Amino acid sequence: MQEIISNRFVAIKDHVNGAPKDSDFEIKKEKIICVCPTMTVIVKNLYVSVDPYQINRMKSRSASQAAISFAAAISPGQAIDTYGVGRVVASGRPDLEKDDLVVGLLTWGEYTVVEEGRLLNKLDPMGLPLPYHVGPLGFSGLTAYGGFFEVCKPKKGESVFVSAASGSVGSLVGQYAKLFGCYVVGCAGSKKKVDLLKEKLGFDDAFNYKDEKDLKSALRRYFPNGIDIYFDNVGGEMLEAAVANMNTFGRVAVCGVISEYTGGGKRAAPDMLDVVYKRISIQGFLAADFLKCYADFIATTVEHLRTGKMQALCDISSDVESISSAFTGLFSGDNIGKKIVQIADA
Repeated sequence: MQEIISNRFVAIKDHVNGAPKDSDFEIKKEKIICVCPTMTVIVKNLYVSVDPYQINRMKSRSASQAAISFAAAISPGQAIDTYGVGRVVASGRPDLEKDDLVVGLLTWGEYTVVEEGRLLNKLDPMGLPLPYHVGPLGFSGLTAYGGFFEVCKPKKGESVFVSAASGSVGSLVGQYAKLFGCYVVGCAGSKKKVDLLKEKLGFDDAFNYKDEKDLKSALRRYFPNGIDIYFDNVGGEMLEAAVANMNTFGRVAVCGVISEYTGGGKRAAPDMLDVVYKRISIQGFLAADFLKCYADFIATTVEHLRTGKMQALCDISSDVESISSAFTGLFSGDNIGKKIVQIADA
């Protein structure tokens, strides 16, 4: 007799074109027959990633949707794919067996049917907690590592500014920069986050952007000699202020523009005369751009985590029911570090 698995997963009820609300989501149920055709794998999801960029996939239209397959539009009612760690329930792949730990593209749900061609690899935890493989050793980590070293091309002693510095990417960028030998200042949205940046993550300084009436003046205080590198996670007025304080040949790595994702914030309008005359480089990028340095990223980051030179910030909620609130909370700054939802015990 064939085993049948009951699965619950999160879906959007309709396209989300503004700030997301819990009411935009629903939990759907389905039955999965536990039989795997060739190269198909059924995975029990353990930890899944919750990321701000997903809002652009939920919109009725976004320029990002045509750029890369990872940003493809999500249809109402369908399972939402995400990065995560799970355990194999049944496998039609010769390289994966029942109970193997795996990492790759799963879903916001209890189980995922991973078909041929979809990213899924056997996981060696390397003695580190499983959430680390969703956070600092997952796409957030690769984004931070590749964005800083490949896009920013730092030099020792340079001044680095990181926005949303207590988030999943920013918290890692700041630590990479400090370990490399840079002067690092971050901004965040609460005193608790600012204290964490300075006391736990080793930033040279940090400030609460909500306390600042004039961001350009604030950055002049923290960078009296100018900014060499700005790692941008927010866009909007923060990008304008950073560009105004950049040094000649400064580099801006545009990782995200969360202030502009929901349509409620001002779009960035940096002074292009500064860009021209200071010869400032502004480059957007995606984690997928850095697969060539994946091995270096993993080796370096694992070593830093094991030795305590880097700290992993994993903000973990539990159960499928918490996914929608975990996601909506990203846009009000509820998370500290990488937002992850634990679906089941390992």
